[in-house]
Amino acid sequence: MGNTSFTEIITPTHLSKSDFAFQYAIGRGGFGKVWVVEFRGDEQDYAMKEMMKLRIISKQSVNSVLNEQKLLSVLRHPFIVNMKFAFQDRDNLYLVMDLMKGGDLRYHINQHERFSEEITKFFTACIVTGLEYLHINSIIHRDIKPENLVLDNKGYLRITDFGIARIITSDNTRDTSGTPGYMAPEVLNRQRHSIPVDYFALGVIIYEFMTGRRPYLGRSRKEIKDSIMGRQAKLVKSQVPKGWSLESVDFVNKLLERKPENRLGSGGPSEVKNHVWLRDFPWKALLEKKIDSPFKPKDDVNFDPRVLINWKDDLDYSIDFSSIQPLFKKYYYDWRESKNKPNETTLQAKIEDLEVIQV
Repeated sequence: MGNTSFTEIITPTHLSKSDFAFQYAIGRGGFGKVWVVEFRGDEQDYAMKEMMKLRIISKQSVNSVLNEQKLLSVLRHPFIVNMKFAFQDRDNLYLVMDLMKGGDLRYHINQHERFSEEITKFFTACIVTGLEYLHINSIIHRDIKPENLVLDNKGYLRITDFGIARIITSDNTRDTSGTPGYMAPEVLNRQRHSIPVDYFALGVIIYEFMTGRRPYLGRSRKEIKDSIMGRQAKLVKSQVPKGWSLESVDFVNKLLERKPENRLGSGGPSEVKNHVWLRDFPWKALLEKKIDSPFKPKDDVNFDPRVLINWKDDLDYSIDFSSIQPLFKKYYYDWRESKNKPNETTLQAKIEDLEVIQV
């Protein structure tokens, strides 16, 4: 790789940590902490993912991190968590995103265990709206789960974490990335997969909202795979909580179909939106965020402070930083959100030109 000093990648628009006022940490990921920060340029609050290069390399996740930054540099939608800035220094990579003070869905599941049909339908509509934007632009998320669904302070849900999202290709049989319990059978079996994988995960989440548990359980990926291969999960009347409609049951069962060609959503997002359970939902008002959410998060930041306990920032893997810089130089560039919103034609062109970073 050769010796590359960090000074070589500084651009005239170079961003640094000094451009932000750090307020407090609200979470952590596999590579570092998530902070609430204020950008000194506009005095607005954002969420900053601070990711340690040493951790990224030790976990062999360079491609995943680069992939997320590449995708988020062209995507922009009210139902995904949008990137505002991206930059790096010698030690860390930084993604500055929309601040979602409502917390992630896993936190709220742990607090409430189950949700009503009204709340579930609203959350489902939010997820479907975000997925529709991705899918019509030939992108599959591949890791839809409660941890990657976050709420704003008005109770609207957005999709985040695009590390293993991919542009749809004809051969992705080697890709098995995802989270056991939410992974579709075709991914677990290393088969070609497409947008139906995201709808399978949605079915798992709604099942979890309704019953308090996932349809396929296991202590390991193998056990979960064996459970999926052993039976077709299907909600029956005795499992349905009081007050839930039969239309909702049909919706879940069709999302959980093991064969992707039989799964609701295999024909595209409109197939999901036209199901009888969602057919009359006010989609236009939702997109414009004119609906009063039936679920309101607390006014303060919603996160479990225990996730920050016993976190060490001072790991030393004895890696020479001069060998690290070239890994990120080509792709992880300084980036600021453009004030000019691209039209659909421009966006599609950008996505078609996007270099797909292979796993």
